[in-house]
Amino acid sequence: MKFIWSTLHVNDLEESVRFYQDIVGLEVDHRFHAGPGKEIVFLGNGETKVELIQEDGRARTSVGPDICWGFEVESVDAMLETLKEKGIPVDSGPFSPNPFRKFFYILDPNGMRIQFVENLQRS
Repeated sequence: MKFIWSTLHVNDLEESVRFYQDIVGLEVDHRFHAGPGKEIVFLGNGETKVELIQEDGRARTSVGPDICWGFEVESVDAMLETLKEKGIPVDSGPFSPNPFRKFFYILDPNGMRIQFVENLQRS
């Protein structure tokens, strides 16, 4: 068994797709209409995808603070600078719980916590 995707129902599909492309760096893998008023987009070029679904008539998405998606970056400091330039606030962090990992959180347009993680070199 392997993990193939994680789904998020979104309030504004275009805004969410832009966020995951421009900020997280994911590419659209495929996009399709899944019936009247329902559109699905899969993003990512690896084995595991992010699935975004927008459905007319659905209540606004409400994501709790206990769920997050983590993405590895080469440099937390560079990512913080990129987000500052784009006007995206940091939700919390950066943290370095041990000498091998550094991370921080932002919120996506739907309130989903997104964690950017840098794995530091071991000596």
